[in-house]
Amino acid sequence: MDKKYFWIGVVVALVGGSIVAFSWLGGSLKQLPVAEASQVTELKDGDTYVLTASPVEKEINGVKYKMLAYNGSIPGPLIKIAQGAEVTINFKNDTGMKTLLHSHGVRMDNAFDGSQTTQEEMEQGETFSYKLKFPDAGVYWYHPHVREDLQQELGLYGNYFVVPSNENYWSPVNREIALFLDDILIENGQINLSAKGADRTLMGRFGNVMLVNGETHYKLDTKKGEAVRFYMTNAANTRPFNFRVEGARMKLVGADGGAYEKERWADSVVLGPSERAIVEILFDTPGTYVMQNQTPEKTYTLGEVVVSDEQIAQSYAADFEMLRSHNETTTSIDPLRFAFSRIPDKRINLTIDMMGGMMSNAGGHMMSDGTMMGGMGMGGIQEGGIEWEDADMQMMNQMSNVDMVDWNIVDQDTGKKNMDIDWTFKRGEPVKVRIFNDPKSAHPMQHPIHFHGQRFLVLDQNGKKNDNLVWKDTVLVPAGQYVDIILDTSNPGTWMAHCHIAEHLEAGMMMKFEVK
Repeated sequence: MDKKYFWIGVVVALVGGSIVAFSWLGGSLKQLPVAEASQVTELKDGDTYVLTASPVEKEINGVKYKMLAYNGSIPGPLIKIAQGAEVTINFKNDTGMKTLLHSHGVRMDNAFDGSQTTQEEMEQGETFSYKLKFPDAGVYWYHPHVREDLQQELGLYGNYFVVPSNENYWSPVNREIALFLDDILIENGQINLSAKGADRTLMGRFGNVMLVNGETHYKLDTKKGEAVRFYMTNAANTRPFNFRVEGARMKLVGADGGAYEKERWADSVVLGPSERAIVEILFDTPGTYVMQNQTPEKTYTLGEVVVSDEQIAQSYAADFEMLRSHNETTTSIDPLRFAFSRIPDKRINLTIDMMGGMMSNAGGHMMSDGTMMGGMGMGGIQEGGIEWEDADMQMMNQMSNVDMVDWNIVDQDTGKKNMDIDWTFKRGEPVKVRIFNDPKSAHPMQHPIHFHGQRFLVLDQNGKKNDNLVWKDTVLVPAGQYVDIILDTSNPGTWMAHCHIAEHLEAGMMMKFEVK
């Protein structure tokens, strides 16, 4: 029996083949404000800022849709703030549904994490004051923590840009640009979302329309010789991006939590959902440079950079040619190096249970010909452990939902799963964690694992030691591989860790830990 058709039969039997568009989207567009482009908002230490999430009208490829925005823009305002500053965000929920505001990657006080471990979900019309600290330079972002698969898909995401206190932290450039990479699923003239809860929980929602800063045809005009630093964030529900700019030299200088120890040249950079990358590009020749998402299956055009014949007044070409070392990053890492070589303190497996546990990582499902489906990934693990599309299993994916799929984080030492895991750590004592993406599960695929409130270092990726460290808060773990991280337990409180594929989070793939 063909595995694909076996799965179609199983899923249809479980969910009756019902695919329902989210009814909220069918509301009238009358009197809704038109979504605006994101604007920069600078906040100083001690400032208070009002942020509201509410419906807007947004045009995509000539069609108007009802979406959601922070302060009327998609992406939301780019909040620029100095490293070390503290501000208050007075947030109002005007979405018509429950929500929370999570400041992703920010090492704030626990009470203001904006997750279900620290706060009740906010009802329509409610307000909450988030008092946020920004101890780390880099690019961070804010988004909902309730039905991320829906609210984030509809446009609720925005960046924090934390300006380093050291003015020489980054190389000089002519311009700094924040880019949100995203996709959205539009079918039959509607944004495809589930009415009853998250669907596409097997692989997550892959969109069919690519977006950069909320636009399908992103364009940046520059001058000849202009050096640009791009701060990129992957806001997609599940899609990993392999970002490149055709014909341009690109320098990778930073990631989630600031600068790498050593800058390096890169042909492209891979970002899993919620990961960030900071790159510099010198546009020294006039012409059009195409931004691409280049995968083994397909190359997508994301936007373009148009370079004019006009020469930029201030050239930073010499600075661009230098690959700098960042002593500030190295010094911040030094106190943890003693723990790098020890065996993992904690070990977790990433697995899946389906059909009430009938299919899991325990050998999978017996086929009619006597073979086992488990470990085959319903078609085999993709090269490199990353599924870039759901094209081969689109029907199975779209019919999966939270009732039939349980994604699991499993503590290997105790056997506890997801929110039953109860790790406790002492503040200031680093913890080494091995994250193993089980190739024998019923559907092994990549998982971007995010830890709230802390930062960590990726030490080892499937046996390859990392010789160029950078602070992270999310790591993409390919199928069949493991990643060793050192968690910097600097921030007390009860926190979440979870997969940042939004549909996997909705399907239970989250745990909690406490730092005392």
